[in-house]
Amino acid sequence: MSVRLDNLEAIDVRPITRALISVYDKTGLIELATALAGAGVEIVSTGSTAAKIAEAGVPVTPVDDVTGFPEVLEGRVKTLHPMIHAGILADQRKADHREQIDELGVKAFDLVICNLYPFTQTVAGGGSFDECVEQIDIGGPSMVRAAAKNHPSVAVVTSPDSYAAVIEAARTEGFTLEQRRELAARAFAHTATYDLAIAGWFADQLDLDDVRDELDEACETHLDASDAAFLESLGFAIDEEAEEIVEADDEEGEMPAFVAEAFERVDSLRYGENPHQNAAVYREIADEEDLDENELLPGIANARQLHGKAMSYNNYTDGDAALRAAYDHERPCVAIIKHANPCGIAVADDVAEAHRKAHACDPVSAFGGVIAVNRPVTVELAKQIVPIFTEVVLAPGYDEGALEVLSAKKDLRVLEVAPLAVGAREFKQISGGLLVQDRDDVDAAGDDPANWTLAAGEAADAATLADLEFAWRTVRAVRSNAILLVKDEASVGVGMGQVNRVDSCKLAVERANTLGGRSTGDAAKDAGTDIQSAGGARAEDILGAETEQRSIGAVAASDAFFPFADGLQVLIDAGVKAVVQPGGSVRDEESIEAAKAAGITMYMTGTRHFAH
Repeated sequence: MSVRLDNLEAIDVRPITRALISVYDKTGLIELATALAGAGVEIVSTGSTAAKIAEAGVPVTPVDDVTGFPEVLEGRVKTLHPMIHAGILADQRKADHREQIDELGVKAFDLVICNLYPFTQTVAGGGSFDECVEQIDIGGPSMVRAAAKNHPSVAVVTSPDSYAAVIEAARTEGFTLEQRRELAARAFAHTATYDLAIAGWFADQLDLDDVRDELDEACETHLDASDAAFLESLGFAIDEEAEEIVEADDEEGEMPAFVAEAFERVDSLRYGENPHQNAAVYREIADEEDLDENELLPGIANARQLHGKAMSYNNYTDGDAALRAAYDHERPCVAIIKHANPCGIAVADDVAEAHRKAHACDPVSAFGGVIAVNRPVTVELAKQIVPIFTEVVLAPGYDEGALEVLSAKKDLRVLEVAPLAVGAREFKQISGGLLVQDRDDVDAAGDDPANWTLAAGEAADAATLADLEFAWRTVRAVRSNAILLVKDEASVGVGMGQVNRVDSCKLAVERANTLGGRSTGDAAKDAGTDIQSAGGARAEDILGAETEQRSIGAVAASDAFFPFADGLQVLIDAGVKAVVQPGGSVRDEESIEAAKAAGITMYMTGTRHFAH
C-alpha cells in the first residue's frame, strides 16, 4: 500500500459533529450522551450502549442503521464494517478522502469513545478458559486503533476520566491537534496493555516460556523507547553504551539527569556506627547470568567471608577504605586502615615485605586495624598477621596453607574480595538527596610523573622519584587535609584530617618521629596486663632507646596546594628532601622560594586528591 503524504491540508482545531460510542464500562455514559446531544452532536452507538442511551431519552442512531447489516453472532460482529471504519479512517486533511467517502455515502466521525470488554476482570474473577477468551474484544480495539491512527481528524477517548474534556470540547470549538495527539497516545497505551494481558494469560495458561520471554523482551524494548522519547522531549537522551541518561546537548562525561539504583540486603548487622543505631549491608543488584558459580563481583559488599566473626558496620567502612588504598597501586601492596585513615601503606616485591614495611609506619595504631592486600595472601604474610590483633583481612585470594594459619585466630574476619572495578561513580547521601561523582581512581593526567612540573631544586633521582610517585598515589587514601611522609615506598608519617595544612604537616612529622618501631609483625605478641601504650602494643616493643628521626631524608606529598609557605617550612625543618604537591595557590611562589632556599626538590602535579 502506498499513501501520499504530500497532499495534506493543515487542521488544528476540529469541531465535534458526529460521535461513535461503544463502551463496556458505562460509567458517566448518560451524562456524556446528554451533553453531546445538547451540543448538537450526532451519536452513533452499538448494542447495549445504544439501548442505554435511548432509554435515557437521548437521540441515538444504532450502528446497524449505518451499516445496513444487523449485529450478529451474539454481538461479535457490529462495527467491523466499511461504513464504520471508512468514517473513522478518512483523513480530513486530504481532498480525495473527503470526495471518496462522499461518493460512497459515508459520513465521517469526529469522535470515537470506546472502552473494551473486561478481559482482565474475568481472569481475576476466576473465569474458565472459554469465558476468558470470550471477553477478548475485537471490534473495540480495531475502532480505537483506527481513530488513534487518524488523530489528525478524529479524537479518541478510552476512559470516563476524559469525559469532562469531551463535553467541554463539544460545547466549544473542539479538540486541538495537540490534544488529539495526546488522546491517541493514551489510546494506544490502552490497547497495548490490553493485548499484553491477553498474550501473558495465554502464555501462563499454556506454560509457554518462549512466549513469556518474547513478551518480556518486547516490554523492555518498548519501555526503553518510550522512556527515551519522553526524556528527549525534556532535553535529555539515553546513552546506550553507558546505559545512563545524559543531557542531550552535553559533552561526554556529564552527570546523569536521573539516578536510579537498586540494592538487595546481604545481611543485617548487629548495629551501625554505634550500638543504638540499626544497620544492614546491601549490595547493588547486578546481572549474574554470565558469572561462574564461584566468581565474585567487585567490591566489599560482594565479598565471600572465609573465617571469623560477623562483619560490623565499621568493619565494612574501614575495609572499603583499605581496599581502595591497596588497589591504588600496581605493585604488591598492603594497606592497614583504622578509622578510615592509614596506619601504614607500603609496596614491595612480595606482600610479606610490603606488610612489614606498612606495619612499621605506626605499630600502635595498627593494633586492631583492617588489612587489605592487592595480591593473594601468602603463608609468610599470614604468619606475620596472626600475632597482631587485627579486625579484618581482605584479599583477592589466599595461598594454600595461608587460610589455615589465619584461622588460628578465632575472631579474625577473613574475606575474599574481587579486585575493585575502575571508572565507577560513587554516591554520598546528603539530606534531601545525593552527591554523585566519578570515583577517584588516581588516573588524572597529573598522576603521571611524566606530566609533573619541576618547580624547585634538582630533578629527583630514580629512587626518590619512585618514592614521590608512591607518596602521591598514597596520599589519596589519607583524609584531608593530608600530608604523607614516605621512605623506600612505604609510609612513615601520616598527617590526616586537620583543619589546616600546617597542623597536618606537624602531625605527619611527629608521627614519623615517634611511632616507628619494629617491623617484624609481632609488636603485640604476648601482650599482657602490663601494656604501656594506648594502642595495645608494648612500648618497649615499639620504641627503641632512641627514636628514629624518620622525617630526615623522607619525601612528602600534600593532597592540595600549600596556601602559605609555613606548612612547607615545617617539612623542610624536619629534614624532608623532596615534596610533591598540586600547586595552584596564588602564593605558589612563596612555597617555591622556600623550597629553593632550602635546596629541596619540589614537583607540582596540577591535580589534587581531596578525601573528606
